[in-house]
Amino acid sequence: MAFNLGQFQEWMEQARRQYETLQQKMSAVVVESTAGAGMVKVRMNGQKMLLELKFEPEVARTDPEMLAELVRAAINEASRRVDERLQSELGGIASGLLPFGNQG
Repeated sequence: MAFNLGQFQEWMEQARRQYETLQQKMSAVVVESTAGAGMVKVRMNGQKMLLELKFEPEVARTDPEMLAELVRAAINEASRRVDERLQSELGGIASGLLPFGNQG
C-alpha cells in the first residue's frame, strides 16, 4: 500500500475538527461531587476548572484537617468524573478517526 499524502492531510483535518468539537463539548460539561455525606460539594467543568466549592461551616470550625481531606476527596472525584466523560466522548470520536482504516 503506497502512502497517500492527500488522504493523510484529509485525515489530519478531520482529526483537528473533531478535536475542536470535543473541546467545545467538554467546556459545556459540568460534574458535581460530594464528600463526607454531603458536607463538601464541588462543581467542576469539563476542562477541570473548579466552578464551585461549598462546605458545612461547622466542619471548618471543629475539624479543619478533616475539611481539607474532604475537599481533596470531592475534587479528586469530580476530576475522575470529568476523565470518565472525556473517555466516553473520545470513544465515539476514535471510531470515526481510524487512520487509513478499511482500505482493503
